[in-house]
Amino acid sequence: MATTKKTESAAETKKSAAPKKSSTKKASGMTGKMKDSEFHEFFVDGLKDIYWAEKHLAKALPKLKKAATSEELAQAFEKHTEETAEHIARLEQVFELLEEKAVGKKCEAMEGLVKEAESIIEETDKGTMIRDAGLIMAAQKVEHYEIASYGTLRTFAEIMGHTEVVDLLDQTLENEKATDVILTEVAVSSINEPASEE
Repeated sequence: MATTKKTESAAETKKSAAPKKSSTKKASGMTGKMKDSEFHEFFVDGLKDIYWAEKHLAKALPKLKKAATSEELAQAFEKHTEETAEHIARLEQVFELLEEKAVGKKCEAMEGLVKEAESIIEETDKGTMIRDAGLIMAAQKVEHYEIASYGTLRTFAEIMGHTEVVDLLDQTLENEKATDVILTEVAVSSINEPASEE
């Protein structure tokens, strides 16, 4: 009987200690072990990828603005150019918080998406709504790629307990989602119908 009570008591102690261990892990942020882990390296690699992507996009957006027919679409591209500079600055803060160097790693996906946008400009006539419809399609493909990237990176940061990093990535994620909505609204309100009649 005494042995059974001791066993039950030990099990209860173990059970009550478990949540404390979990909350300590979340509150402690990045441990040395976490920083040296393969998962952490994978996370940083993803940050380098989106950092390169944002810088590449920052160079491409003024070209999209210049090619746009609609003033509303041109303004949307200008606004997103300004926001992209903020995204780059936030990523630099993220690297600093993680004690990592802010360097980019070539993002094949973004390079391809920008090339696609440039080919739309080449293949459509200047001053047409068809061009604008194509530019919105290309821009939304970019947004969806960024939403997927930031959403995943945010989740990784949360799992590792990087609270400040989560907040920074979340701000950019919400911003990317808002841009996607704006592009849809511009397309529906003033681009798609006129484009279909050209």
